[in-house]
Amino acid sequence: MTLIYKILSRAEWAAAQTVGRFEGSAVDLADGFIHFSGADQAQETAAKWFRGQTDLVLLGVEAEALGGALKWEASRGGALFPHLYRPLLADEVVSQRNLDLDADGVPQLGVLSA
Repeated sequence: MTLIYKILSRAEWAAAQTVGRFEGSAVDLADGFIHFSGADQAQETAAKWFRGQTDLVLLGVEAEALGGALKWEASRGGALFPHLYRPLLADEVVSQRNLDLDADGVPQLGVLSA
């Protein structure tokens, strides 16, 4: 089992839970897929894109359960990142936790399972 991670606002996640699916954040919708990070990429993603943002949640999803709609594609520095080309169903999320910021405003993810 390979876990991949999505950072989003608590409000976005609450709305997704209400309807049973997450269509994507603004950047996901603009790019045509939902951006995820691997365990070794997620903290850098948090620092680069979410610094200073409060009320964030970290979702963990089993990559293999997403089937062919999940593509690993080159992105930052040529690294392969997981991109989901369909909505994420709420029941596909296997873990979730609220994120706190450190003194520099970077969301702290803690130890992640790969």
